[in-house]
Formats: sequence, C-alpha cells, structure tokens
Amino acid sequence: MTYTGNVIKYGDNVDTDVIIPARYLNTADHAELASHCMEDLDATFVKRVQKGDIITAGLNFGCGSSREHAPIAIKASGVSLVIAKSFARIFYRNAINIGLAIVECPEATDEIKEGDRVEADLDNGIIRDLTTGREYKTTPFPEFIQKMIENGGLVNSVANGTIS
Repeated sequence: MTYTGNVIKYGDNVDTDVIIPARYLNTADHAELASHCMEDLDATFVKRVQKGDIITAGLNFGCGSSREHAPIAIKASGVSLVIAKSFARIFYRNAINIGLAIVECPEATDEIKEGDRVEADLDNGIIRDLTTGREYKTTPFPEFIQKMIENGGLVNSVANGTIS
C-alpha cells in the first residue's frame, strides 16, 4: 500500500469532537460527514482537502468519544492516510475497521511541514517527504491489516472472505 499526497498538519490532542462535531452525528451519510470534517478546528479544511491528501498530527490523535463517525468523515473527505505521533486506541481501531490507513511515526510528524508532498509505503514501513527528500521508518502493518485497509475495512473484508 503506497499513499501519496499533500500534507495537512495538526497538533496534539485532536479529538473526535473537532474531527466531526456532535451536531452532525445524526447522519450516517459519508458525504455529509465529510462536508463538516474538521470545521470546528480548521474552517478551511473542507475547501482545501484534495483526494489523496495526508494528515499529520501530534500526540493522541482521535481522543475523545468512541464514535466511528470521526474516521469515516476523514476518509470520506478524501484523506488517504493519517500519520501521527500516537493515536487514541479506540480511534485507531475504528480507523482500521472502516479502512482508513493510519500509522505512528513521531519523527516524521515533527519534521514534515504543512503542504509538503509525502509518499508512504506502508508495506515496507517507509515514509518519504518528497519535498525535502527526507525518509522515515515506521513499523509496517501485519498483512491481515493491510488487506483489511485495501478492502475498505473489516465489514468488506469479512463479506468478501478475505478474513473470517
């Protein structure tokens, strides 16, 4: 799995309430959720995010409630990958369950700047900042998680028999 996109950068403790504000939780429509993604933290996000973009963030990304709406909103907005120093555990699991690629790499999140072009080869655990030429190592996902993300999440993986 290789992801290439421009970086949108955030800091520490980006919680699920700013990823998708609670006032929008009455819908399961992915496009509607995407249209409000990050609006309480970054009013420009939905206007500037492009398909394939990559979010980088600091510590504890996705803290707060256990709602699956948060990773759904991020993925539906066009973001292909989130790189953070660390993730809240329930967000981490929800992201994998819905097929949103995420990876922890503190060094990369410290050094990669807003707007940099990044390529991440998650099969081999290599993140490249194409803007600066810097390369960072991370732990690749196990093969079954890679397949789950490729299939669009847990439900799709079970439905097509990839995992049981």
